[in-house]
Amino acid sequence: MSRFAQLAFTESVQAHQKAHGSDRAYRRMLNGSVEADLLGPDERAFIAERDSFYIATVSETGWPYIQHRGGPPGFLQVIDEHTLGFADFRGNRQYITRGNLDHDDRVSLFLMDYANQTRLKLLGRARVVEGDQSLAEAGYAAKVERAVIIQIEGIDWNCPQHIPRLFPRDAVEHALGHLQDRIAELERENTRLREAVRA
Repeated sequence: MSRFAQLAFTESVQAHQKAHGSDRAYRRMLNGSVEADLLGPDERAFIAERDSFYIATVSETGWPYIQHRGGPPGFLQVIDEHTLGFADFRGNRQYITRGNLDHDDRVSLFLMDYANQTRLKLLGRARVVEGDQSLAEAGYAAKVERAVIIQIEGIDWNCPQHIPRLFPRDAVEHALGHLQDRIAELERENTRLREAVRA
């Protein structure tokens, strides 16, 4: 996506790309539209399946800060092709991300699918609506303090290299349950055949 590259590939970044021979591969990304990248069908589907993501902000003193956000799958909601939103649940009450957004509305989101070795990076601008519970998931037992609305500017699907293959616990337990059922079935069959041979 071209807008992501235009925002992320600063002059210093481009100098390193040139020095290390990757500038040609990325050059065409810089020459596209300056309009914000759109959340298409692939991005929408990927986001809807996520039960967590990482969000980065920057403090008044220039320090970057990354925080994990989690909830039921789909708690990070696609509002339209330019906009995401999520209910901000009460956490450890440090409010670092919240305070940083008072200073600078720019955010970076990092969404991971470890099982399929896929990651999506998003750049945008966030605004906070205190006390708004409109994005809360029904039945999820967590206190919602605010809504965070993010206008997406740049999107980048990153390569799968070095992403460890990790699977959600419930998926592993489900697969193991099937295997344990099959083993029990085979053990019963083995016992039945042994008894038949003895008879």
